[in-house]
Amino acid sequence: MIPKLSLRSPRWFDFDGVTAEEVNALLEQMASPAATGTGDEWRQAWAYMAAGLMDDGIVSEGAYAALPHLVEAAAALPPGRSVDFWVDLGLIVTADYRPPVPADLEVGFSAALRLAEQAATRSLLAGNAPPDVSAHLVLSCVAFAGHHMGGALGRLRDPKENGLLLVCPGCESDTEIPDFFVDPVNPAFEAPELPGPLHVRQGEHPWGDVAAALREDALGEGWEPFLRVARRLAETGLPPEAPGQAVLCLVAGVVAVTVSPPQEGTERARELMMLTGYFRCWDCERTWTIADGLTENPAGAHPQNHRTTTEPASDGSAATVEFAAVDRSHEAATRFRQDGNALLAGDSSPWGHISVFADSEAGAARGVDALTLVTSPDSPTLVAGGGDRGAVCLWSVDDGRLAHDMLPGHPDRIRSMTALTLPDGRTLLASGGDSGTIALWNPLIGQPVREAVGDWPGGVTGMCTATVPDGRTLLVTATPRGAVRLWDPLVGEPVGSLNPYGSPIQSIAAVPISADHTLIAAADTGGRVHVWDPAVDDPWERGAAVQLSAQSLRDADHRVATVAAVPTLHRTVLATGDNRGVVMLWDLATGAPIDDGLPASTGTAGLPLITGTTLPDGRTVLVTGSKSSHRLRIWEPETGTVRHIALDVTLTCLATAGPELIVGHDRGVLKLPLTRQ
Repeated sequence: MIPKLSLRSPRWFDFDGVTAEEVNALLEQMASPAATGTGDEWRQAWAYMAAGLMDDGIVSEGAYAALPHLVEAAAALPPGRSVDFWVDLGLIVTADYRPPVPADLEVGFSAALRLAEQAATRSLLAGNAPPDVSAHLVLSCVAFAGHHMGGALGRLRDPKENGLLLVCPGCESDTEIPDFFVDPVNPAFEAPELPGPLHVRQGEHPWGDVAAALREDALGEGWEPFLRVARRLAETGLPPEAPGQAVLCLVAGVVAVTVSPPQEGTERARELMMLTGYFRCWDCERTWTIADGLTENPAGAHPQNHRTTTEPASDGSAATVEFAAVDRSHEAATRFRQDGNALLAGDSSPWGHISVFADSEAGAARGVDALTLVTSPDSPTLVAGGGDRGAVCLWSVDDGRLAHDMLPGHPDRIRSMTALTLPDGRTLLASGGDSGTIALWNPLIGQPVREAVGDWPGGVTGMCTATVPDGRTLLVTATPRGAVRLWDPLVGEPVGSLNPYGSPIQSIAAVPISADHTLIAAADTGGRVHVWDPAVDDPWERGAAVQLSAQSLRDADHRVATVAAVPTLHRTVLATGDNRGVVMLWDLATGAPIDDGLPASTGTAGLPLITGTTLPDGRTVLVTGSKSSHRLRIWEPETGTVRHIALDVTLTCLATAGPELIVGHDRGVLKLPLTRQ
């Protein structure tokens, strides 16, 4: 006989319309013969009541008086009939805000959780829940057992959303991994290690039956070590010091053996097993287990040291294999943030002033999409920018004021720009439009040099300037359909072409190898890098061009999306970036990488933006971010120093002017210092 909750209980009160009378009515429904059959009245009543006991992540204190009675009633139901109740109860137990249990209810509530753990585990092993429900159910069981990984219940998204949101245990920055959930054939990293000896839970616990149910063949070949970890953990009764990675092995293993049909359970279990890997925080540049990023204040969380290798997967793609070791000495990266027009360091001390360029919003209703620096020996340095209105703006680097009125020249969006210094000392400005139009101006007087030319499908995706040993200065343009043309800017006619394979190009850069000789590097849409010598008439001839080391690219699993020239004290090097946030530097004299590069940073994934400069004191600084993000990483390759800046704008393009960074964004252009002012 299930006791009723007294209407005069000192610990019960109305909460969003839930009363003791309604709880008693639900208890009667749960005890009725219909509840053990196909009747759903009690489920509907419980769904309403659960919303009242926890509102917007806040649990009512009255829940502690009602839940023990409801747990007792649910435990008496057939296992297959109470699954939804245990999932909901797990969400309540792991809510964002749950007030302390009142002293006079603590014993009863603790006993209810032990009963819930046993009854929910019986429901789990009944094996009639869909894969996603089964995953949430086993995490509810973990929460009832008192392990902190039960808190991951609210963090696990619907797998149809694909993405995963993590919180760095070190700096508490949010890190989002888009398209995280996959269905790998083989594990992408090693099984986690368990501390030995494991503390064995005292008293009765239901996990022995779970351990017996875990078969080594449940996930297929290669996953056996993970399932052995899960089985060992279940045999001990889920001790509180067990690593979160191991608990996620247990969660995935249970899904694999309890879901029918087995194929659906295996697919979801492999996705969950991927949570036993690692992520790298965009902000503090430290690596953590994904399990630590799923829960708030995880017990025993510490940064990891890991090296990454690449092995071919069965589908021909690359699988990332990570080996981790404890690293307690790593220092977090320096953080900066925007506060109005001030740039503040992590200790809130001022770093410098952020300048907003005048009328920069006028050039593009939805942002500035292309930037380039315009330098002339006898004139102030200018910044040119263009966007979706097809007009070019020219600003003074010093004060951000417009040097001329807007220069119209394109029927649609400007996608690329470059400045050309001709042999006679004149400086020209070229821009490429979305419709394939190329315009040319004299930036010092703000007048066109000639009418805009060209109409190439796909637009002009990239522009740069090449010098060749015979004294000519050439304009280089690239299109997404693979046309890379060399132009004589004085006559406005093509004089040659590169890219004989016709690979679609998404990024292009000019890299000087001497005072009068420039090589052209380009990244195609397949992630490959091409290096050409514009001084050679035949595009099939290599000339002075040396290709990047294919072995080094494969070893790093580096599928390049962006290329950029980075000046140093003694030479200009090539920087390449991929969609994971990796940046590598290359010596174009040998095609070899320079040192280890900037590693992936989970929260900076996306189409990369790269620019670089050499500061007055000789330090080379490279700035990288990704389009449509708000975050920048500032990297000094010689020392490995990394700084982070979080801005209040959405990035679109980058440029550097000496010690200052020019940022094109969704609302205009701003400037910020790379050194403390």
